[in-house]
Amino acid sequence: MQIVEVTSPALAKAFLLVAPKLYQQDPNYIRPLDKDVEEVFDETKNKTFRFGKVSRWLLQNEAGEYVGRIAAFVNKRYKNKGDTQPTGGFGFFDCINDQAAANLLLDTAKIWLQDQGMEAMDGPINFGERDKWWGLLIEGFDPPLYGMNYNAPYYKTLLENYGCEVFFYQNCYAREVRPRLPEKFHTAHAKIEAMGGFEARRVDKNNLEKAAQDFCTVYNKAWAQHEGNKQMALPVAVKMFYSMKPIMDTDLVWFVYYQNEPVAMYVCLPDLNQVFKYLDGQFNWWAKLKFVYYRWRGVIKNFTGIVFGIVPEWQGTGVDYYMIVEAGKILQNPKTGKYLYTELQWQGDFNPKMNNISKNLGFTLSRRLATYRYLFDRTKEFKRHPIL
Repeated sequence: MQIVEVTSPALAKAFLLVAPKLYQQDPNYIRPLDKDVEEVFDETKNKTFRFGKVSRWLLQNEAGEYVGRIAAFVNKRYKNKGDTQPTGGFGFFDCINDQAAANLLLDTAKIWLQDQGMEAMDGPINFGERDKWWGLLIEGFDPPLYGMNYNAPYYKTLLENYGCEVFFYQNCYAREVRPRLPEKFHTAHAKIEAMGGFEARRVDKNNLEKAAQDFCTVYNKAWAQHEGNKQMALPVAVKMFYSMKPIMDTDLVWFVYYQNEPVAMYVCLPDLNQVFKYLDGQFNWWAKLKFVYYRWRGVIKNFTGIVFGIVPEWQGTGVDYYMIVEAGKILQNPKTGKYLYTELQWQGDFNPKMNNISKNLGFTLSRRLATYRYLFDRTKEFKRHPIL
């Protein structure tokens, strides 16, 4: 077996094809859109290149077949609470079930990262935001959500035999949409409604600038003060909402206002992987026609939670239950509700408060991923991500 660095368009194409070949007999695997993976490594598309660099490799066997792949990243903005050493990352790790093959791929990433001055590596992670390609699937091997890593169960053994240790777990939570919400939701809803001054509204697609402004207000009060999060500027939020517009379902994006001031929000999107599984990684004109056709047929029965927030002064008051009951009047109605199942994107186990909110909302654990860390100095004490 030998390592081949990706240095040409042909090798970049081969990099895309490793995972589909490995999983061609796995009915739960959904091939990501090629363009989504390619954009991670495109300096004109991925703004993270302003702060770092990336390299990637293929593993070739004696027959000339590519049987593994890996990428390594350096991002000077990548830092977790409690870190005392410069840490790089590896991602897009796929490999046959062979420890020697996995070790060769991981050693290649480690050596490159050491040359960049790193003293540890986390993975599998993304060269960019944490909402895509982050973590190794270790429980719940169901079809992945859009942008979520999927891998075979044996990957856990490959990484842990190499010496990687769990830095943090990433919990996903799910529930059926139609069953009646627990009574505590309706009790809280009645309490908030009796107070007066509250109104729950769906997003207005014709006024996304206002939606972005209201989103910034809630997000910056609710989340930006937490370690690792930064204030969201209005232009960024506007761009985000316009990028979501083609796939946005107004039934899934809600705000709560108190005396016309935004105090809570819940942003969800349809799970596009329920369509993308028919496209085999392509998004050319023919694939786009298929996308429109399958959406028209109503094959998307699931949606996924992207972000949820309540301003501090209204946390713990039941405003979240009020918002969910109001949304449920549409989503749970057999005549108006299109969805059967909802799943929340991953929540780190280092944030027990957020995990408890999900459990209190009636969600149960649906799958778990793990972000691993490997310290290059094997005598150094390993520490898990601190609890927030």
